[in-house]
Amino acid sequence: MGSYEVSPEQALQSAIRIVKEGRVQGVKIEGGEEMAPTIRRITQAGIPVVGHVGLTPQRQHSLGGFRVQGKSTAGALRLLRDARAVQEAGAFMMVVEAVPAEIAAIVTRKLRVPTIGIGAGNGCSGQVLVQIDMTGNFPPGRFLPKFVKKYADVWAEAIKGIEQYRDEVKSRAYPSEEYTYAIPKEELAEFERIVEEGPDNQKR
Repeated sequence: MGSYEVSPEQALQSAIRIVKEGRVQGVKIEGGEEMAPTIRRITQAGIPVVGHVGLTPQRQHSLGGFRVQGKSTAGALRLLRDARAVQEAGAFMMVVEAVPAEIAAIVTRKLRVPTIGIGAGNGCSGQVLVQIDMTGNFPPGRFLPKFVKKYADVWAEAIKGIEQYRDEVKSRAYPSEEYTYAIPKEELAEFERIVEEGPDNQKR
């Protein structure tokens, strides 16, 4: 946030820097009709743009928080206008977030570019989920949007491993011999002999 909202020129400068220094192949811009001039400026400079319509997390406060978009006829029409404007400005695809499945499917059919849904049903061209969410890599009690399906419980597995590590360190079961470096017995014996004979011999 703040890298592209001021003006199309600011957005282009940021995009050029991200491509050059970040070595990325494109940028993502949140917003609909109002961001079309910015998307057009960046794509005209030869930088691919992914659009993002529906729920736009960086603008969540102006949307009343993380709320489903396009739930009314007026809202759905606005979403379609936004998606078309983003497409016509040159975006090669767009994320559609937190939109009723039926609306997202219709919008997808009305576009030439693919849509990537997140909380927008299976009628989009493709899907995306945040890896931390889908793998369950977060502590218990964290709020999850309705569309997030946990495919694993990485957090619980990590805690289990960390607790086992703690217990084995306390009991000195870890590190066991297989996790330590070896020294030839004769070298160890010679070292122990020198140490046991006293500090004077260690100076030789």
